[in-house]
Amino acid sequence: MLRFLLFALSALFCLSPLAAQEGLVGHFKLSTNAKDSSSQHLQGKAVELKFVKGKEFSSTRFDGLKSELIFEESSLAKIGTKPFSVSMWVNLSEETDDVIGDLISQYDPATRRGFNLSVKTNSGVTSSQSNYRQLQFGIDDGQLETEWTDHGQPGNAVFIYSLATHQGELYAGTCESGVDGVGHLYRWLEGKSWHDCGAPDKSNAVSALAEFDGNLYVATSKYRLRGSALDESPNENLGGKIFRYDVDGTWTHCGTLSEIEAINGLVVYKDKLYASSTYAPGGLFRFDGGTTWTNCGLPDGKRVEALTVYNGYLYATGYDEAGIYRYDGTDWSQVGLLPDATQTYGFAVYEGDLYVSEWPNSRVYRYEGGDSWKNVGSLDDELESMPLIVYNGKMYCGSLPLAAVFRFDGDDNWSNLGRIDLTPDVKYRRAWSMSIFEGRLFAGTIPSGRVWSIAAGANATHDQTFPSGWHHVSAVKEMNRLKLYVDGKLVAKSEQFDAETYDLSTEQPLRIGNGQHDHFNGQMRDVRLFNQALQPADIQELIQQN
Repeated sequence: MLRFLLFALSALFCLSPLAAQEGLVGHFKLSTNAKDSSSQHLQGKAVELKFVKGKEFSSTRFDGLKSELIFEESSLAKIGTKPFSVSMWVNLSEETDDVIGDLISQYDPATRRGFNLSVKTNSGVTSSQSNYRQLQFGIDDGQLETEWTDHGQPGNAVFIYSLATHQGELYAGTCESGVDGVGHLYRWLEGKSWHDCGAPDKSNAVSALAEFDGNLYVATSKYRLRGSALDESPNENLGGKIFRYDVDGTWTHCGTLSEIEAINGLVVYKDKLYASSTYAPGGLFRFDGGTTWTNCGLPDGKRVEALTVYNGYLYATGYDEAGIYRYDGTDWSQVGLLPDATQTYGFAVYEGDLYVSEWPNSRVYRYEGGDSWKNVGSLDDELESMPLIVYNGKMYCGSLPLAAVFRFDGDDNWSNLGRIDLTPDVKYRRAWSMSIFEGRLFAGTIPSGRVWSIAAGANATHDQTFPSGWHHVSAVKEMNRLKLYVDGKLVAKSEQFDAETYDLSTEQPLRIGNGQHDHFNGQMRDVRLFNQALQPADIQELIQQN
């Protein structure tokens, strides 16, 4: 009888049963202001927000540079081990000259405690765009698996040259040795099982992967294995080609880069796909449809390697010197030259800043603007820092010559998470490629040609490109599982975990539109926080209200 009476009263006053619950601990309409309209009346600081009036509803524009809403205190800061939920409407930026960034977070990187909800792009890892606009929800309380999981050797790989997550699948591009060694694309099935998607050409390597216009693009190379102190491949077939791979197994040739035998990087910038070459003569090439690629030149003739996008520009690492270069779609400029280094290798966007790795000191540098880069430490006594990637609130990096993986713990501190290639009697071992898939961090190696993974905290990742336009997102922490919903549909869930091992209370502020990846680039409205786990019916009701 009491339930019926409450329902009748809520209907009478045009309040949903869910909105009348005590579980609502924050409600930010983000239509004309950033005020909390819940009973909590949270007091926040709005930074560079722009309120946009639309025909059907109003929203808030986040610029991807400085915009955010900061709450020094929130009910979720004391959530402990209990369930909670976040609900919001988001419209991602249509621009492809920046990452999308974080939707909401409350996380302490020092203790690795709290939660992150972001739309993640990891590019320049090292040669691939390994994650592209993928919704990821993670919690942590300093949890880390004690051992890496071995996912085997795809085919006869000696080098996992590329990894990428695309349309709910994890793909690996390989380099093979020997006269008959040809680079293949593989799709991970489970355990140590891989499906052979085929070899796009006769060269020895599939060297770069990227998603573009909803499709997976694959670049090939004749990789010179002596560059990794291995016996040179007798396969003389050149690469320098780009193909589109369709889920039905069809390969479509999308062009050959003139005079190029090996392709080092792929990335999407300003709605175009770009490719870089590995060996001389070098070049940056723009895909103009069909099989047409336009050479966009080089910065002062210097070859470029890894490619990423950040705050409106395409950035590239350097092969001929330890330079970092910036391209605006027309012109090149050099934005740094690292001291005591001869090459730069990979990129990541972490905590709103751009980071780069290098050889031969295994240092990582953070961009300070202009041509200034700050040294944030080296990976023990390693020689080379290579792939950089952001995963569940932290940045990770792979190394040479011991093929170890390190976690950045702030200032100049890096924690060694172990070696993933123990091949004996070789000079160099590399942890070269990385991607996030099914809530785990995957990494590929040379010369063992194996793929490994590890989990930090608990994660639910929607391993597909987030759609354009307005969409409803719900992130739910139940007692022992995370769930992600898009437009009311369950799209991802984590493995089960012991709730008692995840105390999420933190003194760090709650941030809407910012976090451990980057400032959010897009529009947002009707953000709600709950100190309980929303049920599917609750989420449907929230959608109907808007």
